[in-house]
Amino acid sequence: MSEAGPTSESEAPRRRKFLVVVDKSPEHRKALRYAARRAEHTGGLVTLLTVVSPADFQHWRSVEDAMREEAMQESEKMLYEAAREVNHLSGLFPEIVIREGKSRDVLMDLLTEDPDISILVLASGTAREGPGPLVSLVAQQAQQAYPIPVTIVPGHLSDEAIDGLA
Repeated sequence: MSEAGPTSESEAPRRRKFLVVVDKSPEHRKALRYAARRAEHTGGLVTLLTVVSPADFQHWRSVEDAMREEAMQESEKMLYEAAREVNHLSGLFPEIVIREGKSRDVLMDLLTEDPDISILVLASGTAREGPGPLVSLVAQQAQQAYPIPVTIVPGHLSDEAIDGLA
């Protein structure tokens, strides 16, 4: 048996996962397209993550619960639309992850839990406000390196340009 191959029949080669954070930003669709095409071309998988911010309305528990439920339903809808798009673009069925918490904390926890996630794919915004909240977060915390490479897709790229790069 070669040294590069699995040591037994039960050990399958790991397929790398491209992680995309799905949110309300328009640029996440660029990251989604790149990840879907790249996974398709390299035999990888796509993991879609959405982070629900914790409700902070502690005075009335029922209001907080209703707000949380509404946020979860909205997140599920976004994720299923994104999953449909990944499937349409690449024929792949992505993994879907919904977590509650602060974006950076949730992201780091997921990267620690799932060693198959090998690339975080983000897209930069094109608005005057800057590159977007996640790209800014990654850039601000460069000293706290991510344990995997981060690919930032320029938000101004056309679908055709993204397809050519992936």
